[in-house]
Amino acid sequence: MDVIRQKRAPVYEALEKFRRQRVVPFDVPGHKRGRGNAELVSFLGERCVGIDVNSMKPLDNLCHPVSVIKEAEELTADAFGASHAFLMVNGTTSAVQAMVLSNVKAGEKIIMPRNVHKSAINALILCGAVPVYIDPKVDTKLGIPLGMEIADVKRAVEENPDAKAILINNPSYYGICSDLRAIVKLAHENGMKALVDEAHGTHLYFGPNLPVNAMTAGADMAAISMHKSGGSLTQSSILLCGPGANVGYISRIVNLTQTTSASYLLLASLDISRRNLALNGHDSFEKVTAMAQYARSEINEIGGYYAYGNELINGGSIYDFDETKLVVNTRSVGLTGIEVYDLLRDEYDIQMEFGDLSNVMAYISIGDRLQDIERLAGALADIKRIYAKPEYSFFSAEYISPIVKATPQEAFYAEKESLPIESTIGRISAESVMCYPPGIPILSPGEVITKEILDYIKTAMEKGCSMQGPESEDISELFVLK
Repeated sequence: MDVIRQKRAPVYEALEKFRRQRVVPFDVPGHKRGRGNAELVSFLGERCVGIDVNSMKPLDNLCHPVSVIKEAEELTADAFGASHAFLMVNGTTSAVQAMVLSNVKAGEKIIMPRNVHKSAINALILCGAVPVYIDPKVDTKLGIPLGMEIADVKRAVEENPDAKAILINNPSYYGICSDLRAIVKLAHENGMKALVDEAHGTHLYFGPNLPVNAMTAGADMAAISMHKSGGSLTQSSILLCGPGANVGYISRIVNLTQTTSASYLLLASLDISRRNLALNGHDSFEKVTAMAQYARSEINEIGGYYAYGNELINGGSIYDFDETKLVVNTRSVGLTGIEVYDLLRDEYDIQMEFGDLSNVMAYISIGDRLQDIERLAGALADIKRIYAKPEYSFFSAEYISPIVKATPQEAFYAEKESLPIESTIGRISAESVMCYPPGIPILSPGEVITKEILDYIKTAMEKGCSMQGPESEDISELFVLK
């Protein structure tokens, strides 16, 4: 990495120069640097609204960058150890979809864990590729899916030698990492591309003693959520490419779905955040890791809760663990994660990242403070004292193995009918159903609806998980294939 060059932030610098010029705007956006919307200026500030501008020669164009955006992408590639980087303003969803769409076409196979983010499933709906699912192992005590075991990946490759790519989640929302180097090597030995959904792994490129990142492991492409742990604005992300990538073709694919009206607020935030990580990321994420480790020790001293860490590593389904992830299992205090999530928000003004049936998660990153960690630990101790119940059994995992009868695209576009959800057992779903976050489908298009799946959905709804996917707002009905 060229540290001298990394001090530049070309998009930000160009915007600052533009702002000082006081150019008369006869272009979009129609608020005209805020003059047409005083309330917006009052809400966001004159400085912010004043650089909410359209593409123009001095500011380049994200659809075909030739100047400052191109330079920003080159600096991003250098910072992340990639051959090329695309700045993305439609979120990591569009980065994941660009990875899939640029590597598989209709009828071609892609190997992936079933517990992928909905963006990957939706990419299959768009392109018509055929998923070869690997069912992840499950920790039934913690209620979480684990990583991809290399033996399972080998079996999928041997049974599907015509597959074009392998998609890997790394790290998972819960911090679980697969043997990324081995999977990438296996993919390449069999003529397949290795694609990594690295939405939760921006920090792996900068922090010390963290699991290996996708580019170091030799992956062909990786989707990075800079707005998660990297400090940029929500919806801003990065798509990284390895040395063998056909950048021109990928650019065409990116432009199929990414907006032609890119937000310069998002682009500048990516530019500034990349510079910050390149110059200060090592020290920042060393502190983040230390804070997460401190939080684990404080929470585990309370008793009942289990904030897990790298003691889970088993060399297989948990090949490594991302210690910046603070996930707390709540089962032994007799509360679901979503119940603890709601109590923290409603009673203690603490906003967690998500709660599921077994765990609650705090996303620790560069903006957190030690006093916030101590406040969280204190609130959890209080919740245990006031609200704890006897431990009881409920669903043992955040994953149910599917019975796949059609591809996502076939099911999504098939003739279908809407039925009361309790009448759909045995039918093939035309919709997805998921808790969000984390956005991993409990049910995807093309899968058989079982009693176990419906019981899981019912329990998740009763406990207060935020559900989405079907057309039915209250999830009382599902579309199924006729």
